[in-house]
Amino acid sequence: MVAQDGGQPAALGTVVAGVTGVGEDQLAQQWADSQDGRMVEAERRPPPPVSAGVGVAAYHPEAARVARAAAHGRHTGMGWFSFGGNAGFALAPLLVFAVLATGGLRASPLLVVPALAAALCAAVVRSAGSGARSTTASAVAGEDDWGSFLRLSGAVVCRSVVFVGLGTFVSLYVRERTGGGVAAGTAALFVLYAGGAAGKLAGGRLAGGRLAGQYGRMAVVRRSYALTVLAVAGLVLVPGPPVYLFVALTSAGLYVPFSLHITLSQDFLPRRVGTASGVTLGLAVSVGGLAVPALGALADATSLRSALLPLVALPALGRLLLCGLREPAPPGAAVTVRPDPRDPAGR
Repeated sequence: MVAQDGGQPAALGTVVAGVTGVGEDQLAQQWADSQDGRMVEAERRPPPPVSAGVGVAAYHPEAARVARAAAHGRHTGMGWFSFGGNAGFALAPLLVFAVLATGGLRASPLLVVPALAAALCAAVVRSAGSGARSTTASAVAGEDDWGSFLRLSGAVVCRSVVFVGLGTFVSLYVRERTGGGVAAGTAALFVLYAGGAAGKLAGGRLAGGRLAGQYGRMAVVRRSYALTVLAVAGLVLVPGPPVYLFVALTSAGLYVPFSLHITLSQDFLPRRVGTASGVTLGLAVSVGGLAVPALGALADATSLRSALLPLVALPALGRLLLCGLREPAPPGAAVTVRPDPRDPAGR
């Protein structure tokens, strides 16, 4: 069912995020945040396959813009922003299980409470966000680099397919490889998502704050993609309990560059920050779902292992797309970053 129906909400979420970002750049108003709570609440009403993800997709472009402004351009702040999102993503299955196990499907309307809470929080910080917008707009300088932005977006697509593909099938695959039951598969899924939250936090604090300041964001992102190639290969090929180690390494490799993707895209398109945020987050969150039906069909025709093998090549392709990209200057400042002599492909 996931393989058949996963593409619709993924495609719609990607389009909504991109269009919302463009609209924010064109209209320069924060209309999206005021509607997010209603849109997410509407997702629990029919038809779920079509409407799922619309509210989340509409929220992300403006949220990323305001988060960057509130952090005064620091990558650490974007790391916290990404960490919060992924922590909620990891906790969602536990919340759903608790609600349905306690009250059954009749209790499912309770799942709208987090969306309502988010809408209330958005209302509280709305005035602060308006001030941040004007500050950010005045600091914007430089020309849009569409070529670099498109190459970065291609790398984000590769990452998204790997993440969504593993999120869909890693539980079944680990059960198959370890001979364990449902608990073994659930543990692998938890490691993938919980490791993602830790990876985002590390990406913002360590990679974004220290390593990116010393070597540049592009060097950190490139090495994360290289780590992901090796980690996914180990996940697919290594049998037995060691597979959990490779799940954790894959999670770190996928999530450390997440917040850096956002700031890089915003700096590649300094005059279209909403567009950059919407496209980057839309691709990262949703577009991988478009590949799930193909992976499912390949697994049915061959084996689950054969279906996951192509995921090894995708981070390598993303790494190639990042070769030669220059470190963009953040808004209102010129950045001088020492080239990393150990990363000749990024020169």
